[in-house]
Amino acid sequence: MDWKLEGSAEQTESQELQEHELALDSPGEDGVSESFRLLQIDVGCEHWEQEALPTGSAAWCSKNVRRKQRHWEKIVAAKKSKRKQEKERRKAKRVENSGIYPQHSKRFLRSLIKERLLEAKHSGPRLCIDLSMTNHMSKKELSRLAGQIRRLYGSNKKAERPFWICLTGFTTDSPLYEECLRMNDGFSSYLLDITEEDCFSLFPLETLVYLTPDSEHALANVDVDKVYILGGLVDESIQKKVTLQKAQEHSVKTARLPIQEYMVKCQSGKNYHSEILTINQVFDILSTYFETQNWPEALKKGVCSRKGYVLQNSVE
Repeated sequence: MDWKLEGSAEQTESQELQEHELALDSPGEDGVSESFRLLQIDVGCEHWEQEALPTGSAAWCSKNVRRKQRHWEKIVAAKKSKRKQEKERRKAKRVENSGIYPQHSKRFLRSLIKERLLEAKHSGPRLCIDLSMTNHMSKKELSRLAGQIRRLYGSNKKAERPFWICLTGFTTDSPLYEECLRMNDGFSSYLLDITEEDCFSLFPLETLVYLTPDSEHALANVDVDKVYILGGLVDESIQKKVTLQKAQEHSVKTARLPIQEYMVKCQSGKNYHSEILTINQVFDILSTYFETQNWPEALKKGVCSRKGYVLQNSVE
């Protein structure tokens, strides 16, 4: 009898242990929920601890970043406002000119510009940029010259009666050519001539007129049968009579712009007067005169007040 009781007690104990092990091996939904709840509490506590203990450097960086962000937002807003004003200005100008100039598509305008330039190649005046003197120019001077070539070409595209432009003494492996490619978008597709030959061997000498501020002869007219030469020289040391001497070596006619004939020196505090212009400024004068046949108007277009000269009529 005692043996039977002991056996049943052991059996009951064994069943309880097995049920407990099964419960541990396969927990129910309540056990899973309880585990997730405990995990969420642990994560939340860690997050709270991190937020509750910020370092001084982190707080300082945050202020610095916010300050830079506000500064950048001001710059972006200013640029956006400037673009909007420029867009409105162009729109107002289009409306103003709508009754004067007919509106054309960009494709039509590009085709028209190309047609004018190619026509100038056969019947228009020619302009040579003598680039044979760039070997001793600094990188800064080459960059300035590349920018002047870009502006000159842009002005020629807008002209009603464009010139045909030729860059002479210009090699494709020169530092200036690389600078033109870097600074001027689409330079390789410019509608102009590029040649390594010297301008003096490319055209008959009797057709050449070298434009230099050191010449004794004032330019009276722009002749379509002549080839006008501009010295592609940006020299910050201002070496005088370089282009004049080069023209004289080849027995070529020289001329200067008629600044002295139509303009006078203005009195200023600096007392600075100069007839040395950039190649794009000289071209603007030639192009304007070729279209208007008016020297005062042309000179006003290219000679800025910083040069110390004003038109005679403005003084009177």
